[in-house]
Amino acid sequence: MRPQDRSLSVLQYALPPLTLVGGVAIWEAIVQMRGIPAYVLPAPSLVFTTLIHDWPVLFESLLTTLLTTFEGFIAAAVGGIAIALLFNRSKWLEYSFLPYAVILQVTPVIAIAPLLLIYLPQHIAVVVCAWIVSFFPVLSNTTLGLKSVDRNLVGLFDLYGASRPQTLRFLKLPSALPHILGGLRIAGGLSLIGAVVAEIAAGSAGAGSGLAYRIAESGYRLNIPRMFAALLLLSAAGIVIYMALSLMSYLVLRRWHQSALGKDN
Repeated sequence: MRPQDRSLSVLQYALPPLTLVGGVAIWEAIVQMRGIPAYVLPAPSLVFTTLIHDWPVLFESLLTTLLTTFEGFIAAAVGGIAIALLFNRSKWLEYSFLPYAVILQVTPVIAIAPLLLIYLPQHIAVVVCAWIVSFFPVLSNTTLGLKSVDRNLVGLFDLYGASRPQTLRFLKLPSALPHILGGLRIAGGLSLIGAVVAEIAAGSAGAGSGLAYRIAESGYRLNIPRMFAALLLLSAAGIVIYMALSLMSYLVLRRWHQSALGKDN
């Protein structure tokens, strides 16, 4: 690697944290210099102090939200990939049901959540909302990947008499894997969004309340520092989810797919 490329790479990873530190420092300075009340805009130091002081409550709520997010994500991953495989096997199924998947995707989940809460238990309704938001990216990306296989390779498999399951296992699924992993990366963040929206719609006091409820509760009580602390935890959770899924994608693709190969490979 050339020295200028190495310097650019270091700068690429150093700029985001430096920008964050600079932004937080400016925020702290403005609040302190202007004497802005905490119920209007809390200083970062107060948010951090609140995060430590209220950690037992916020951490319990974080675990509740993450559990809902994980359940919705797993349901979206399994359901999206399975239905995409069915669509790939039968065009009639794709033509019949894909429009309804699109309708499900474009309908705002905040409008669906109150209806689901009428007919389903609260926890299941929240998980279903997380599934609705994150399901379509997995389905669409997997369907696209299965359709993007090289026609020449498909013809070669046919020439050698490969069965449909063999073609799917040894050709289509490996070729579609980058698309599938891309859909999962998108679905991970969206499942968190769906869980948060559903928790706000559902509400729930006491044990089992997610971070979204804590944010709404803090707003009602004008406890703005706790609101910011809960938002900080939500943002951190989203970043960790995306990074974990990106790492998984890299580990799966690094030895053979161009998207994960280094520049020097």
